Amino acid sequence: MSVSPSSAAKLPVAADIALAYHARTKHGLKRSAAGPETLDWDAQPNPFREFAGSPRMALPLTSDRLATSFADACNGTAPVQPLTIDSVALLLELSFGLSAWKEFGPDRWALRCNPSSGNLHPTETYVVADNIAGLGDGLHHYVSRDHVLEQRCRRGTAAHDQPRLWLGLSSIHWREAWKYGERAFRYCQLDLGHALGAISYAAVALGWTARVIDGLDSSRLAAIMGLDRASDFAGVEAEDADVLVAIAPRDAGEPSHADLPPPPAIEDAWKGQANRLDRHPLYRWPVIAEVSTATTGAAQQSVTATPPRLPRAARSTARAADLILNRRSAQRFDARFTMPLDAFHQLLEALLPRASTPWDCWSFAPRLHPLLFVHRVEGLTPGLYALPRSDDAEASLRRALRPDFDWHRVESAPDHLPLFHLLPTDSRGVIRTASCHQAIAGDSCFAVAMLAEFAPLVSSNSWRYRQLHWEAGLLGHVLYLEAEAAGLRGTGIGCYFDDSVHEMLGVVGSDYQSLYHFTVGRPLTDDRITTLPAYPGRMRNEAGILP
Repeated sequence: MSVSPSSAAKLPVAADIALAYHARTKHGLKRSAAGPETLDWDAQPNPFREFAGSPRMALPLTSDRLATSFADACNGTAPVQPLTIDSVALLLELSFGLSAWKEFGPDRWALRCNPSSGNLHPTETYVVADNIAGLGDGLHHYVSRDHVLEQRCRRGTAAHDQPRLWLGLSSIHWREAWKYGERAFRYCQLDLGHALGAISYAAVALGWTARVIDGLDSSRLAAIMGLDRASDFAGVEAEDADVLVAIAPRDAGEPSHADLPPPPAIEDAWKGQANRLDRHPLYRWPVIAEVSTATTGAAQQSVTATPPRLPRAARSTARAADLILNRRSAQRFDARFTMPLDAFHQLLEALLPRASTPWDCWSFAPRLHPLLFVHRVEGLTPGLYALPRSDDAEASLRRALRPDFDWHRVESAPDHLPLFHLLPTDSRGVIRTASCHQAIAGDSCFAVAMLAEFAPLVSSNSWRYRQLHWEAGLLGHVLYLEAEAAGLRGTGIGCYFDDSVHEMLGVVGSDYQSLYHFTVGRPLTDDRITTLPAYPGRMRNEAGILP
């Protein structure tokens, strides 16, 4: 990858902005990051972007037909599906579609397959299609509420001889900022990591690969996704162009820049006007636009990492579609339940970089390392553990963390699982307090603080600030689906007292920072909340065309 000389000259200043933003948006025991003083849930921004005037195509709902097991999907042995409108619809259904509606009293809200901070969903999905049977060439926007594609741009002729498919992801920062204020930019980036995980797992269930196109300049990406068309977004909330993912059958080989969508042409036919999501915003958080601008771009050079093909324990034989569509965030945990040791090891093994889903979706070396607060895992002493995810991370973490940690290799763990015991302690109350007093952090079987190699990377290229959060979200998505496969449930925790966690771990300075928390256990169900079908009035396997 490369950046222009003018962009390179701006990197130190941009990195300073990113680092200052991170420090400014830390929560603490005595102060929180700046946010709204009150919330009016009746005035929540519209969670669904639409483009008025764009032709709409209703997509089939076919997840009931997909027999592929979770094990076969993750092991790369799922049957390869052809690139057609039906299979593209299934990819979207399993990655960004609705999984259910929930009702509690007068309140009704949608759940989606891709997790989101506060269920606010700032991530938007665009489909770029070329030579795909049943789908017009050009750019489409996915509306998950209705499971439809809106055609934003129609191209007259295909640019490639063979079918080509890309998914472009963008962020509408205001959806998160409405609730979380200045810290919202962090959560938008975590959501992007979850979205990449959702795409990766859905793709392998279809026998496909999903690969992030690295080194793509932000301005070109915005043009590909139509986000640079100011007149189409006049007076409405802006979208950040974040990432482009190439989707291909498993045996099609690595994507290249020669396979990128062509740039917009004069003869392309554009249609659609973006809707306004919040007509009466009460607050403004200009620091979000500032850090967004400072962190645009791409990595300066490709970070080639060839993960090992590590052995894997037995995986769930449940249908991949069932696990994906039934994934939920736990609201409460059974504080008496003890997790089986084998299930704990399987979850941790899935976090290691390997040449399989979802770690084959990009070429970046692992930079985040889980610190595990174990509460109730069969055969393990309650306390603090570490899982270094790269060969040189153990030595670096030993230097960065408290000198009294014992760093004993856990003998019961598989040889290829670098799990270290650091400190025996009952950490339930501590991690609950550090996670903004949330009971789920202490009532679970274990909680995770994702410690990132931070300031040196961000200082070298401010775009890495985004990418580190994507890696954290990707780790979270793995934990979500692997917990479901083990009959458990997970919950992402974005609210925690940053420096209190660092002090607990002995972290001084900003070479390492905790970017995300997560917790796993056996969920308790709230029977007062009613679950309704994702698409009421439409059966799975139904297709149709909307006017």
